[in-house]
Amino acid sequence: MNKLAIVPFEEGRPRVLTPSLDRPVSGNIIWTSDSRSLIFTVADDRIAYVGKIAAEGGNVEKLTTGSRVVSSLARRDDASFALLSTTPTEAEEAYAFEDGKLRRLSHQNDELFSNFQLGTTDEFSSTSKDGTEVHGIVVKPAGYVQGQKYPLILYIHGGPNAQDAFSFSFDRQLFAANGYVVASVNYRGSSGRGAAYQKAIYADWGNKEVVDLLGAVDHMIAGGIADPGRLGIGGWSYGGILTDYVIATDSRFKAAISGAGSALQTSMYGLDQYTRQYDTEIGPPWKAQDVWIKISYPFFHADRNKTPTLFLGGEKDFNVPVAGGEQMYQALRSLGVDTQLVIYPGEYHTITKPSYQKDRLERYLAWYGKYLKNSSN
Repeated sequence: MNKLAIVPFEEGRPRVLTPSLDRPVSGNIIWTSDSRSLIFTVADDRIAYVGKIAAEGGNVEKLTTGSRVVSSLARRDDASFALLSTTPTEAEEAYAFEDGKLRRLSHQNDELFSNFQLGTTDEFSSTSKDGTEVHGIVVKPAGYVQGQKYPLILYIHGGPNAQDAFSFSFDRQLFAANGYVVASVNYRGSSGRGAAYQKAIYADWGNKEVVDLLGAVDHMIAGGIADPGRLGIGGWSYGGILTDYVIATDSRFKAAISGAGSALQTSMYGLDQYTRQYDTEIGPPWKAQDVWIKISYPFFHADRNKTPTLFLGGEKDFNVPVAGGEQMYQALRSLGVDTQLVIYPGEYHTITKPSYQKDRLERYLAWYGKYLKNSSN
């Protein structure tokens, strides 16, 4: 978890200013002109706010409020600064912070958004089978009818050190516009809920996160929102990895999309960029073989997977190499489970070419539509 610290310019040890703040400090950090205080952003349970602290340390003053995510601070003077802000119904726009309030400066997306009918975004809390309280975001289609059961997409964020927040999400809105309820869950391992919550999955991948994700699905079904016969799942990076874990654990899902994921974790050692992390958290494979096999269960128990799955990745991804998707694709092909593999040429962990971005979204809708648009089983 990122802490705010001051490092003396010439000599001395770094001094942490936020030892008691059980939330990660993020974004750019700015000094007041008198060098007596610092201003920064804090990620906190589905939001990000602006905080201020004296250079000597002490309590963090919360400067912004509301269900929004702020970033990119730029100081004008000690009484005001600029930032970017986004909410579930507003893409990032520039704001001024003046007299303790936000004042919108830019209207870059107003004309575009005037043509949209957005889904509604709400927060929810679910309880996992071990009693853990889990928080998430749910987006419902515009015109949502209470009591009607909808196909559900469990859309999983990566990281896992990240969080789904009250920010505008094109993907969630696109799915909602096509008739899906979209649940995004801040499973254990996510940021925004404190250090203990974040570190709960240390060297124990695919366990508590899966419990939390399935608990959220059960919550959506029990609430009469999700059709239990039309459940979909997907994500990118650690979201793709968790997709592999979940569909190897629970056969209820009718369609899955695993982007930039991996399942045979032993094969990632030396192939991706995380060797130092593996050595610290899990141990080298020759010293921790049992653990490596345990966290590779989606591959070693691929025969439990009955969910049609689309695998995607970038050809040059060195974060989560595309080999992870290729291996699971071949496993499902060998088992006779419907599957596809799409590799984007020249792309890395993030797909950046506009035509490929469009292609990926179209494939998402086509894959989910094929398996979730029919009537409930």
